[in-house]
Amino acid sequence: MPTATPDLQHPTGATSTRLRHCGGALAHSVSAATWRRALAVRPADATVAVSMRVGAAAAVVFVGCGLLDLRQYAGFAVLGALASAFARHEPMVRVAAKVTLVGVLLVAFVGGGGLLALAHAPIWAQVALMAVGAAVAAVSVTAFRITGPGPVILVFAATAAVGYVTAFGDVVRACLAAAIGAAVGLLAQVAPLLVLPLGPARLAVARALSAVAALERGHAVEPARAAIALAREKVALSGVRGHDSRHHRDLVALLDEAQGAVDAWAAGDPTRLLEVVRHEAELRKIKRRSVIFDSDDIEVSELPRPEGFVATGLSGARSRVVLGNAARIGLAAACAGWFAAAAGLDHPLWASMGAMAAMQGVSYAVTVQRAIQRLLGNVAGAVIAALLIAAGLGYWPTVVAIVVLQVSAELTATRNYALTSLSVTPMALLMVGLGVHISPEIGVSRIVDTLIGVMVGVVVAAVTISHSDRQHLPTATAI
Repeated sequence: MPTATPDLQHPTGATSTRLRHCGGALAHSVSAATWRRALAVRPADATVAVSMRVGAAAAVVFVGCGLLDLRQYAGFAVLGALASAFARHEPMVRVAAKVTLVGVLLVAFVGGGGLLALAHAPIWAQVALMAVGAAVAAVSVTAFRITGPGPVILVFAATAAVGYVTAFGDVVRACLAAAIGAAVGLLAQVAPLLVLPLGPARLAVARALSAVAALERGHAVEPARAAIALAREKVALSGVRGHDSRHHRDLVALLDEAQGAVDAWAAGDPTRLLEVVRHEAELRKIKRRSVIFDSDDIEVSELPRPEGFVATGLSGARSRVVLGNAARIGLAAACAGWFAAAAGLDHPLWASMGAMAAMQGVSYAVTVQRAIQRLLGNVAGAVIAALLIAAGLGYWPTVVAIVVLQVSAELTATRNYALTSLSVTPMALLMVGLGVHISPEIGVSRIVDTLIGVMVGVVVAAVTISHSDRQHLPTATAI
């Protein structure tokens, strides 16, 4: 007699299917192929200028704190300046809004961490409150579509304040330092756009043309259409007047041509691709404007009216997906922190950050990849940090080391998260050492806390995985 297939509508069948899906997810996290993919280095473009801006912002606040004999607050000022790492390649109107919001959030999290330190709350309560903060940070960054280092930097700011603040005056001064740093970061992001207002739009169109060119290499049509739509949005947000208005119109016309080429390709006519994509190299040059079409009589399509920044954020904050993901991040942060505290570790809040950083992936496959990369990067980075701390560097050599590490982290951010963590880990520990005394042994604590964090993050991600999340499976078939 054949065995009956479990009915997915029946509770027992649904539970069995759910368990198999979770088990398959956990198996994916320990497979050799997954670990090999985590070591892959992706190509990236337009990273140098952004990285140098972030490094310049950090250097400015470091020098200011050093000359004004405010070195104990330099770490918080640099944390504020890291707002310049967000909203890269965005038009002016979005840079101003997003970087300002990040700066406000950084100051708020520094203040919250300082007040938590003054409350002398037990460690389990600190972990719980920090987990709530992690969820709030995740909602804020995701809902407002703020690209960059992610919400974990906000929690790091709060954690740094917890370890530093001993009096209310410390809270005020740390918040003020973070606010000044955020202002410097905003200036670093905005200044280039005053000279090159269409820079982000040019890059977006160039990337759209690159996606169109990829059709000849067998890539799907939908990514090209999505890249064109994104470029239209950025061009729409980059409205300009005067001599730049003609270049703005040419960018719109070029996107129209690209859309026509994609439509023709989908219909079986590849002849229009080469004519369109030849403009990509010109658009990638750092120039205020380029002559793309000689005629002034070209008709262009009407650009979409982008949704307002505040409206976008409020809509995203009500999204079940955004709220659900934030809840998962909060749960993982709490579990990791409590586990580290129960194990008697010195820095359980670091375990919470490790879990949070791992769970910033858009899918379970990305979560596992980030967890592996964070673990490997933190192990190597902690060794570098221990060596630098043991060398007993003074303030100015430490400043040079942190700025170099920050620039390195930005250069590798979109290439491989392990390489980014390799730079971020010693940078973060050196910044902590600016405010309080630390020893090389702190590197061991970082490794252990990170290990706990990423393991808990992966487990929570597997247990809470959506049945529709199947990117980690070798095929699209059901488990």
